[in-house]
Amino acid sequence: MHMMKADVMVDIHARNNHIAEHVHEHLAEHKIFAVNIMGAPGAGKTTTLENLMKHLDVPGYVIEGDIESNIDTERLRKQNIAATQINTFGACHLDAPLVHNAIHALPFDKPGILFIENVGNLVCPAEFSIGEDIKLLQVSVTDGSDKPYKYPLAFEKADIIVLNKIDLLPYVDFDEEFFMKGIRHLNKTAPVFKVSGKTGEGFAEAAAWLKQRAGF
Repeated sequence: MHMMKADVMVDIHARNNHIAEHVHEHLAEHKIFAVNIMGAPGAGKTTTLENLMKHLDVPGYVIEGDIESNIDTERLRKQNIAATQINTFGACHLDAPLVHNAIHALPFDKPGILFIENVGNLVCPAEFSIGEDIKLLQVSVTDGSDKPYKYPLAFEKADIIVLNKIDLLPYVDFDEEFFMKGIRHLNKTAPVFKVSGKTGEGFAEAAAWLKQRAGF
């Protein structure tokens, strides 16, 4: 029984990774740099995405992943941002086949950055490649400073970490030293940008890092 479960999981990941390679190749052909945005519900992923794009003078594209609804996609389209929706109808993460279908709904007419906002979850999204170039992990001071210890894989795999809602630091119990110690135990290199979706603080620096990493 256990061997069967293991074999099934290996097969699922192998198929997913094969399609993820095709996604990455397709995006590379169009000179699109893909960012997989991971984070818990309410961490401010869409707000971070909006603020980053304000500071990027390159074309931006978005795939929004949610279990249900297209609220965030419509929010972005009202700002004339090219966005398409993926609804998983229960699945806790995006996978490569879903992203493979979605990229053909976007007009990659110019080189730029594709932001793929994953389903709100700190567990499953970290386990699946979706053809991205980097993983951006979004966390919030209201999530608590223990998240690197409780969800290590997400922090271990992150290429960049964005700590949101720093304007609330005077009002919440958040131990930044404990938080950073947990991160650096798992991930020695990912930069951590402290931002505020309310005031806009910190996003210019995070966007500059993204632009440099993407080669624009």
